[in-house]
Amino acid sequence: MNLFRDVDGGLLCPQGSVVCIGAFDGLHLGHQALLRHAAACARSLGVPLVALTFEPLPREFFARPMPSRLLLPRAKVLGLRALGADVVGLLRFDARLAEMSAEAFVRGLLLERLRVREAWVGPGFRFGQRRGGNLATLQRQGARHGFAAGEIAPVLLDGERVSSTRIRAALQAGDFAGAARLLGRPYAIGGRVVRGRQLGRALGFPTANLRFGGKRPPLSGIFATRVHGVAAQPWPSVSSFGTRPTVAGVEPLLEAHLFDFDGDLYGRRIEVEFVARLRDEETFDGLPALAAQMQRDAAQARRILAQEHASASPGADIPRAASQRQATA
Repeated sequence: MNLFRDVDGGLLCPQGSVVCIGAFDGLHLGHQALLRHAAACARSLGVPLVALTFEPLPREFFARPMPSRLLLPRAKVLGLRALGADVVGLLRFDARLAEMSAEAFVRGLLLERLRVREAWVGPGFRFGQRRGGNLATLQRQGARHGFAAGEIAPVLLDGERVSSTRIRAALQAGDFAGAARLLGRPYAIGGRVVRGRQLGRALGFPTANLRFGGKRPPLSGIFATRVHGVAAQPWPSVSSFGTRPTVAGVEPLLEAHLFDFDGDLYGRRIEVEFVARLRDEETFDGLPALAAQMQRDAAQARRILAQEHASASPGADIPRAASQRQATA
């Protein structure tokens, strides 16, 4: 797949392109509608679809403290590709790009590098220095330089526009069913399993650990979860996502304890799907108190996942892998 990071550079699409632009945080139903529409336009013209997004997100660049993030860059790039993008521009959002006028962005990237034939955006899209550009800007530039520009209609759910803001609110409230409806899929976080301090192993709860790339996660606490990428079926688990106050943690870390699993996961790419929220992170008076609470969390998560599994597919077995060995932290 073609991936580029900079506004400047050589010609990428000599035959022309259809371009869609957005933050695409979460790749929710609204984003999916935009990608599907732009992909159909690109196919009809016989040109590639280019999806333009930003890293960091503009609101992360400007806001302090850093706002929460739904989707990490790698997952977003893969998701854009799965939704039909032939080329992804994961543009470095820095001071230079922040100060670039909307007109310069159109000339330097859309025209000179991508030879845009159509540009598509979502409702309320703004771009360029001080958010000075919008759909009207694209349309004026298009009339001058020979490309079309348009926006798709908002995607509504329960009478309200689908948005990343709604999804963040649902996740913070523990409403994973609501978040899944807005996303079109269960909310999950993926990554490569990394080594930790192996404290979980010492407490009898070995975990597969994922970092969140220096971003601020949209939720924290203890959760009933399923882990994908370990076996043919999602593996039931209990997970902690946060800064681990009892052991003076700092960086947000997602720690998944897979029930009845004993395998080597270091370096494996997995995805942790959130099913139910159990409680907030807490500070405990020593490791024995923490271990006792972890036992209660695990029992509660097992009950929730077993009940849901039974209602979804009666008689199905929860996967087991007693012969495998789990590398943990």
